[in-house]
Amino acid sequence: MASLEERLDVAEAMIKAEDFRQNKGLGNEVGYYVFDYPAEKELIVRERIEYMKGKNSKGTDGFELVVFDLYDIIIDILEEEGFMDQCFKFEKKNGMERIIQAVGNLVRINNENSMIVRYIQEHTPKEAVVFLVGIGKCYPLLRSHKVLNNLHQAFDSVPVVLFYPGKYDGQELVLFSTVKDDNYYRAFKLVD
Repeated sequence: MASLEERLDVAEAMIKAEDFRQNKGLGNEVGYYVFDYPAEKELIVRERIEYMKGKNSKGTDGFELVVFDLYDIIIDILEEEGFMDQCFKFEKKNGMERIIQAVGNLVRINNENSMIVRYIQEHTPKEAVVFLVGIGKCYPLLRSHKVLNNLHQAFDSVPVVLFYPGKYDGQELVLFSTVKDDNYYRAFKLVD
């Protein structure tokens, strides 16, 4: 089995290939991918993504690498709406399950008009590859299958890679080795 660094090398080479960005070989399906890795290697993955982003040049590579931290998007939405302080008080008074529901309703996680999906759409240029990161930081507020399902329905112009701190076998996402994140069948495993 390849090391994490070797897998990241392969992923970097893959996203630079024009066939990858044009979804060749996927039966004209939009390219949704999962790059899974051990959660304890999070910092290595973050550093490598920052390195790839810093090295990327649309003029040279032919695309812009756009990285969205899902946790940061949620926090930005809560701050823009003026709900951060209310969330702290609400969680203290009503518990985590209720805050998960309240935040989910606010950002419309289960809705076709998801604020997260809209944010990604509005901030993604035409010639791009999208990296989604921060899903581990979002748990349990946001589940990856919800983001991918909603994004898949509304966003089909560029390849999307979800960096997932857990296991993905092509059908099931398992976070932190014990929490199953429902089935998601429309994403390809980026690198074995």
